[in-house]
Amino acid sequence: MEPTECAEEERLVQCPVCLRELPGADINPHLDRCLQAGGAQPEPPSKRPRLAAAPPGSQAEGQPEEARPAAGSPVFSLFHKGRGGGQSPAAAGGQSGAGRDEAAVPPGHGCAAALCGESLAQKLEGKPLAERLRPDTLGDYVGQERVLGEQTLLRSLLESQEIPSLILWGPPGCGKTTLAHIIANSSKKNGMRFVTLSATSAKTNDVRDVISQAQNEKRLFKRKTILFIDEIHRFNKSQQDTFLPHVECGTVTLIGATTENPSFQVNAALLSRCRVIVLEKLSAEAMEAVLMRAVRFLGLQVLGQGDQQGTPATGSSSKSSEFPVYIEEKALNTLAYLCDGDARTGLNGLQLAVQARVAAGRNTPLSTTAKGGDAHRILVTEEHVKEGLQRSHILYDRAGLADPLALTQAVAAYQGCHFIGMPECEVILAQCVVYFARAPKSIEVYRAYGNVKECLRMHTGPLPPVPLHLRNAPTRLMKNLGYGKGYKYNPMYKGPVEQDYLPEELKGIDFFKERKT
Repeated sequence: MEPTECAEEERLVQCPVCLRELPGADINPHLDRCLQAGGAQPEPPSKRPRLAAAPPGSQAEGQPEEARPAAGSPVFSLFHKGRGGGQSPAAAGGQSGAGRDEAAVPPGHGCAAALCGESLAQKLEGKPLAERLRPDTLGDYVGQERVLGEQTLLRSLLESQEIPSLILWGPPGCGKTTLAHIIANSSKKNGMRFVTLSATSAKTNDVRDVISQAQNEKRLFKRKTILFIDEIHRFNKSQQDTFLPHVECGTVTLIGATTENPSFQVNAALLSRCRVIVLEKLSAEAMEAVLMRAVRFLGLQVLGQGDQQGTPATGSSSKSSEFPVYIEEKALNTLAYLCDGDARTGLNGLQLAVQARVAAGRNTPLSTTAKGGDAHRILVTEEHVKEGLQRSHILYDRAGLADPLALTQAVAAYQGCHFIGMPECEVILAQCVVYFARAPKSIEVYRAYGNVKECLRMHTGPLPPVPLHLRNAPTRLMKNLGYGKGYKYNPMYKGPVEQDYLPEELKGIDFFKERKT
């Protein structure tokens, strides 16, 4: 071989991405083009097939053939752990070791590039919308301004990482688990351990294992452990007693979430070692903010009254579905009112309505046309969000007739006939009939009762609670929360008692106002 040919051959360099051999002067521009294209260029046909391929994205892939393991030999990776081990973040789709779908961009930070790239169908599938949109920081947490607003004691403690043992008490969907999720993210960034258990499935041995690990972490690494127990009221007395000495000495910081009254469902000894945080139903304004965040995440366009084009949500993408999806502003407002302060119900209701309309739009897209709008768009209306929601009210009352003794006469006649039997009880029946015929008639109770149900059915926002001064206070916790404070017991007064019996939102309403005089 001539020297000129040897020099020409030595100047050839192999691209580590596509494995092509190029002159050394051209390798840098070529490598830039390969990396920008994602390394999707086909492998040269001269390369023989490998019998034992390295895991995709591993360091062995893309190396010269001489540096790779011999054919048929096993490939071992220094970082290979379990399934998907040895993959780089890019090869694994940007997921973390936990394998979360939204790990690349946390859902609490809005609709970022990685999530907006998904289609609408992909965003609606898999995890429920309420789980995907769970906030990660206190700044994204909506509602509960009374206990977590600016300048509140609890917020200051959470921001300073001085987290006490807490019992989060509130109705479903008010943000108990979300608050624990935010505490978990914050604590992990500051080197603390956060362990989650559910009282519906965990056993006493699981709790003891967590406490044992917490003791080792504290003794060896001076590392704190926060233990979150969801549905803590499901633990019985002996299981709750397991926490007592370890919460007392600070081995674990306990955070429990419950929908039941802690005074009755949590041991008094454990309750005295924790601070009870009472969370309330989310207001209609807070629910609207939660729903609008979901609308931006899904890339929907809000259609206001008289608006034919719609207002695009911030960060929305026109490629999120086959046809553009619109939702009426009135539908969002109605959903915020009907979900009764339950964010989970509201988000799941929105997800169900959008899924149903998208599925219907694929089959019969022309039938989803709004008046005067585009013939190829999908519209979610107020009726669609109402379809999957149902409000239930526990309300029952028999009292109130024009003659209060009429019901007593009817019950007495029934019992007399049952004891005596026919034909002797005919006189009892006749007496009852005559009494009812001569008694004054009134339907004001039916009308007033109907007015009460209509008022509750049409009430905007969460249903108002019973006033605190009318609530019974059998425990110290309930007394400290203001239950029964200022209540006036009517039998102790000779005259009428001036006292409010309706919630603040219903004051001044007279349900008997339509009665005839």
